[in-house]
Amino acid sequence: MFDNLRDIDEKLSALERQLSDPALVNDQHRYRDIVREHSLVAKIAELYAAYTAVRKDIIENQEFLRAEQDDPDLVELAKAEIDEFSMKQGELEKAIRLLLLPKDPKDDKNIFLEIRAGTGGDEAALFVADLFRMYSRYAETLGWKVEVMSSSPIGIGGFKEIIALVSGHQVYSRLKYESGVHRVQRVPDTETQGRIHTSAVTVAIIPEVEEVDLHIEPHELKFDIYRSSGPGGQSVNTTDSAVRVTHLPTGLVVTCQDERSQHKNKAKALQVLRARLLDKMEQDRHDKISEDRKSQVGSGDRSERIRTYNFPQGRVTDHRINLTIYRLDQVIAGMLDDVVMPIITHYQTEALKSAH
Repeated sequence: MFDNLRDIDEKLSALERQLSDPALVNDQHRYRDIVREHSLVAKIAELYAAYTAVRKDIIENQEFLRAEQDDPDLVELAKAEIDEFSMKQGELEKAIRLLLLPKDPKDDKNIFLEIRAGTGGDEAALFVADLFRMYSRYAETLGWKVEVMSSSPIGIGGFKEIIALVSGHQVYSRLKYESGVHRVQRVPDTETQGRIHTSAVTVAIIPEVEEVDLHIEPHELKFDIYRSSGPGGQSVNTTDSAVRVTHLPTGLVVTCQDERSQHKNKAKALQVLRARLLDKMEQDRHDKISEDRKSQVGSGDRSERIRTYNFPQGRVTDHRINLTIYRLDQVIAGMLDDVVMPIITHYQTEALKSAH
């Protein structure tokens, strides 16, 4: 089944020779690509070695069964070992197939996490803050860095919108399926009758874009500078440092006022705009290729309700895979793997089926 992997050790050796070439240090982009390829090939080589060892064990036990039928205990032992090795072989086959799947080129990228209040007024804005804390704590457990790029606080601890850059190892690959509508069901603090309110928040996961990925002509941009203001309109800065940048051809607008420096706000706004613009271009291209395709691997349909957080029942439900767990407190506290990993496994399984 994996005939093309017989030369995997030779490929690994060739990559190691390239990495030992002193001239490669001067080409950081190529060096990074070879390091990533070496890491992937090394994992495949390790799994393939285990796979061939298990295959050998199965064949040896099968040969033993054909030759030895006199001792019932040994025959049963050999059959049990064949069953055990066959199960291990299946697991290794799946692991190797996953590594051989075409890679999403965005998987290694950092992301912009954008969370916006939808229906529900102040309660939705408060849930924006809750989700941002949840993702921030999750990022902390994985050693990722979270930097707020822009925010619109409402003054009672919530946000109309918050945008953050999340940096670290394979952030996009872990969070790319979080895009969509997140619904919350709970009794607001202001509710005197104890009635459960339903609110909605939209999450967008947009991969960070480097300047080499997308060039924007200066004449396509319009900058507006104004005075930053916090909740209630009070002045935050004594200078006009807030920046609004508009991409004229598409009408995309990004504002940034979190920094006291106009220069820093401008740099952050451009960073977010570049990512949003490339994301829009890819979404448009995706829609043209398949207008009727619903969200699937890599598309992240943001109009779809993907998850419900029900506080009275302590329940989290992911509607895409009918997953329900009763550990809402832990999930909101940042233990997101309980919901993130089953989603990743689901889409990996779907991709494996499509690859057959």
